[in-house]
Amino acid sequence: MTLNTNGVASDVTGKRILITGGASGIGAASALLLASRGAKVVIGDLAEEMGAAVAKQAQDAGNSIVFKKVDVTSGDDVRALFAFAMETLGGLDVVINNAGIDHNPAPMHELSDEDFDRNIAVNLKGVWHCMRAAVTCMAPDGGGHVINVASIAGLRSAPLLSAYSAAKHGVMGLTKSAAHEYARVNIRFNAVCPSFIDTPMVRNTMANMDERAQQATIKASPMRRLGDVDEVSGAIAWLASDESSFMNGHAFTIDGGMLA
Repeated sequence: MTLNTNGVASDVTGKRILITGGASGIGAASALLLASRGAKVVIGDLAEEMGAAVAKQAQDAGNSIVFKKVDVTSGDDVRALFAFAMETLGGLDVVINNAGIDHNPAPMHELSDEDFDRNIAVNLKGVWHCMRAAVTCMAPDGGGHVINVASIAGLRSAPLLSAYSAAKHGVMGLTKSAAHEYARVNIRFNAVCPSFIDTPMVRNTMANMDERAQQATIKASPMRRLGDVDEVSGAIAWLASDESSFMNGHAFTIDGGMLA
């Protein structure tokens, strides 16, 4: 999906953008789209080979993506990523916090401590690490825009995915609170909340469901299909542009009508 204004694709030319979780799925699609529209992009991810491949794909097309390995559960790692991005790009206009994991579907009482703690560490605390670093970088430089990739699971119940849902509800709390706290220094915070999108993570989650549950997941959307990563990256590209300049503290659902 490409969001247009007067028939012209959202302009991100020259935007300096950092994306976590940029090696695959929504993060990779967003990085490639933004770079193709003239943004300068740094992507961070744990998956070195995949991240390097995304950067090479962009570079082969004459676009600008640089990869750096990062573990968002480590505050030191995140600080190093942001320092690298600041040095590489000369500043940051947009940060897209996309790194995330799932867990095998299970009733809440059957989740292990390890599954729960890992979900909170990556999907919530990892986002907080990045939001904190973004403010530190952006506030002295005139501001910027932080886009958190949350989920409709952060806006409603998510049976059998309770740890994931808890983390994404937390991301929404961080997003809305930060939107109020930092508007005074011209830093905006918004969230993108997809439903089930055809990504490696979602395919992994669905692989652990039986056939009936898989079909129920697809049919839960009024559009009776999974979303495509391009349908999310297009929305992110619009948010990353100056066209979204008065949007702050908002949750953008990309869900085929599931929450309608």
